[in-house]
Amino acid sequence: MNNFELKNPTKIIFGKDTIKQLESEIPADAKVLLLYGGGSIKKNGIYEQVKKALTKVEVVEFGGIPANPEYATLIEALQVIKEENITYLLAVGGGSVIDGTKFLSAAAVFEGETPWDILTKNIRTEVGMPFATVLTLPATGSEMNSGAVITRSETKEKLAMGGPGLFPVFSILDPQVISSIPQRQLANGLMDSFSHVLEQYMTYPVEGLLQDRFAESILQTIIEVAPKVLKDPTDYDAAANFMWSCTMALNGLIQKGVPSDWAIHAMGHELTALFGIDHARTLAVIAPSHYKYNFEAKKEKLAQYGERVWNITEGSIDDKAYAAIERTVAFFHELGIDTKLSDYTKEYEGTAEKIAQRFTDRGWLGLGEHQNLSPDKVEKIVKMAY
Repeated sequence: MNNFELKNPTKIIFGKDTIKQLESEIPADAKVLLLYGGGSIKKNGIYEQVKKALTKVEVVEFGGIPANPEYATLIEALQVIKEENITYLLAVGGGSVIDGTKFLSAAAVFEGETPWDILTKNIRTEVGMPFATVLTLPATGSEMNSGAVITRSETKEKLAMGGPGLFPVFSILDPQVISSIPQRQLANGLMDSFSHVLEQYMTYPVEGLLQDRFAESILQTIIEVAPKVLKDPTDYDAAANFMWSCTMALNGLIQKGVPSDWAIHAMGHELTALFGIDHARTLAVIAPSHYKYNFEAKKEKLAQYGERVWNITEGSIDDKAYAAIERTVAFFHELGIDTKLSDYTKEYEGTAEKIAQRFTDRGWLGLGEHQNLSPDKVEKIVKMAY
């Protein structure tokens, strides 16, 4: 097992009817900017619950943060923060709203020339403006980690940021909120969280026995509750296990002491930036090709995953590893998610070369757990995903 440090300061408030606890968690002297997305929270009752809990503090609202948090929109919100002398941010939404709020937390105290530098120059935020979240869509785990991904449509870029100053102060997780989420978004959440675990697990063995079993237990739980969640989002027990699995998939715990990959996410982000494909679905496009291309380096872990998660017991290590890839693809299809780029766009020719060139231009010359996935290899993996 590798050396590691673990610190996660986010307070989690989990369970039924917990949104009302905003009243006691947000400082009484705070001036709050309430951030949300397209307005669905005004249709499902969440907005009313939040506003009722915030009656004792001064609140300014900013809605309209899109599914991939857009830089231009966030700059408008940043102006509101400065003009209104905001002191506290509250994200009410899924990963996109929370990620956008993390950017604002960093940008509000940033003293550089342009906030975009935070992303292009990989500037870590040590201390940001305090913020909290009310999670409305389980998927990304952003409610209990310090990372974010921001999109800039004018340059067709999607870049990551983070730092220890970007953990939420607290996050409220009420599983009842998923009852109004559309099937497509539920499937995306299941896919996204599943992929988050795979990125931290599907590497090579380092005798991180407990971490492996943590990861496998999350994967097994997602597989078990997925059909229940999709069939009946009002099933509270299924919803609760789904929501907590998404949070646990990316709160830092399962990555400690073991290598991580994240190349699938790097390639997937480019597909979202170029074509607007849902983030979770880009992961389903890239993952099978990534595992097949890197089969020799990953087959031991793939076989272990096949045995422990999918109960694949017949054959050699190679047989089990390949069967595990095929069973994973089948699971994605069971979620209703296609796994080829051509399923999403007919303009896929040249995509692999474009992504490889972008990675070259950025100096991303060695992705993956071994830092040996060069742009020419990325090009081959993306082509395999056509």
